[in-house]
This record gives sequence, C-alpha cells and structure tokens, in this order.
Amino acid sequence: MTTNIPLVDLAAQHAQVADEVAAGWADILSRTAFVGGPAVAAFEAAYAEFVGTAHCVGVGNGTDAIELALRALGTGPGDECIVPANTFIATAEAVARTGATTVLVDCVDDTALIDPVAAGKAVTDRTKAVLPVHLYGQAAEVELLAEHLPDSVAIVEDAAQSQGALRHGKPAGSLGRIAATSFYPGKNLGAYGDAGAVVTSDEELATAVRLLSAHGSPRKYEHSTLGFNSRLDAIQAVVLSAKLRRLAGWNAARRAAADRYAALLAGVDGVRLPVVAPGNEPVWHLYVVRVAERDRVLAALNAAGIGAGIHYPTPVHLTGAFAGLGLGPGSFPVAEAMAGEILSLPLFAEITPAQQERVVEVLAGAVQA
Repeated sequence: MTTNIPLVDLAAQHAQVADEVAAGWADILSRTAFVGGPAVAAFEAAYAEFVGTAHCVGVGNGTDAIELALRALGTGPGDECIVPANTFIATAEAVARTGATTVLVDCVDDTALIDPVAAGKAVTDRTKAVLPVHLYGQAAEVELLAEHLPDSVAIVEDAAQSQGALRHGKPAGSLGRIAATSFYPGKNLGAYGDAGAVVTSDEELATAVRLLSAHGSPRKYEHSTLGFNSRLDAIQAVVLSAKLRRLAGWNAARRAAADRYAALLAGVDGVRLPVVAPGNEPVWHLYVVRVAERDRVLAALNAAGIGAGIHYPTPVHLTGAFAGLGLGPGSFPVAEAMAGEILSLPLFAEITPAQQERVVEVLAGAVQA
C-alpha cells in the first residue's frame, strides 16, 4: 500500500499552532475587532522587526502588496516595470493593474533568478522599477542587479517565497527600496486565507501604502486620494503572529530537508539539482529539480501518491493574459527551457527522512525508466 506524501502538509503545521490560534480568535471574536486593531498592529511590528525594516503594512494579499508598493512609488500609465519571465503571473499582473507596461527579461540558468545583465539592458527612460523575484526561497542577487540600474529605477522585491531568506546576511525584503510579500496558506509564513504585506524603511512610502490600502483615507470619512480596500484582517494577523514565532525553526527544518534531498539525489543520473547563488541562505519554499520528460516523470510520481508539482509550467509571455506583449516562443530561451523541465518535490518542515527516501526512490525509477 502506497503512503501519500503531499507537496506541503498544512495540517501538520496547524497542529503546532492550533491552541494559540484558537485562543487568539476567541479574543478577536469577544472584542469584535475584525479589521485593524491591536492584533494587526502587533503582527506588523513583529514582521517588520523580522525582516529588518522600519515599517510593515498588512494588506489583503500578495498581488495587492506588489501593486500598492508600485503605486506608492507613483507607478502608472507611461511607466515600464521589468519583471522576470519565470514567475507566478501575479508579479506581472500587479504591474499591469497600475497601468504601467510589463517588460519581461530572462533568468539565470542555474538559479532561475532574474538575470541582472538582461534587466539592465531592458532599462529605458520610462523604466520606473525592477521587480526581482526571490524565487523558490532564495533571494535574487539584488546588489548585482543594482549595479546595472540607474539610481532613478527603484528595486521592488517580490518576496512572497522568501520569508526568512538571507542575502549576504541581510533578510529578503530589506534589500531594495520596498518589498511585497504574500501570506497565502502554502507560503513559509502562511495565513488561513489570503493575506499579504508591504515592508520598507522609507516612511513616506509606508505612509502612502497605508493610505492607498484603506480607501485613500488617513482618518474616518476623510479621503485625500483614490485608494483601495486591501487590509489585513485581525483573524489572519493572529494566525501569522503564532506562526512567525515558529518560522525560524520551521525554516531550519526545511534547510535540513533540502540538504537531505541533495545527499539522496547526488548519485541519481538525470536529475539536475537546484543551485544556491553565492551569498544566499535560502528558506526552501520549494525544492525544484530539473528532469527530461518532466510530464512523464511527474505523472509517475503522482501515480505513486507523491504530491509533486510544477512552479511554473508557462512563462509569463506565453500566457494568454500577456499575449498582447507580442512575445512568442523563443523570446526568453532560459525560462522556456526551464518550464519544460522543472519539478517541485514535496518539502515542508515536518517531512520525514522516510518520506524523502520514498520520493527519491520513485523519482529515480521514473527518470531512469
């Protein structure tokens, strides 16, 4: 009988915080403080400290977080924002929602991170920002990226997959001018629904994000600008605070699991292991290998009860949503080649050595079939 191994085990994580979350929710319910309030303020302060920034503004989700960060910078029609082609569509989607033009660039073959040289070459006099994505749990090479950018171009980090990751000892989210993150349930720090945040040490930007996220209202019934309704719910703040206190330990467990995969897969021909950029300490949001005949291998893993997946099967420029960019196959060869080979293996803090051995056993058999 085959034991199912999920891609991520949210039930195991919940069991560790269930009592604390239940108590926090009971308090919220008794005070009926559902929007804003002390629970949100406490989480914002704790997360800003965790990331190493002066400010954190909780918002409704990670996509809103990116858009609000860009809008706080004044991004709008006529501007361009540079985005890697291999990312979840939300990164590019948030740019489009501001009215700016999404400019895509390729990635580095070994790490899958944005190519700093390609980004620099894509800069024009209309470029407002570059959005490096800290993909799969490791930080983009932001300082190298900055070397290829004029001072007028802001670095807006998409830090949705990197809560706790370090770049030369500095936390992801503190490397650019402003950063956006997602607390979607499957993230290293996940809510029990949609949630997100913007972090920055720029007080003016933080104030702008908070204003925009609350109907452009600095105080009740006063609206100084057109804004949005994108706020972090108190109930989600309770969950996130409980998990944040455990995140360092969970990330350490993920690192140990990634090391175990690397050791188990070292002698398996046909499996290309993930590469960590020098100076990075990842948090392994995903453990992504590359294999030939990926779809066949994925089907074999899933048939054996192993919850492997693909992150992401289609580069942004080949999605229907961005067909208007007019960028067909061959536009970004590295991202396109990766999309046909990448395979995400089960990885979560509670994964056992036996589960990983089973994953590798099936993977090796499928690759060598």
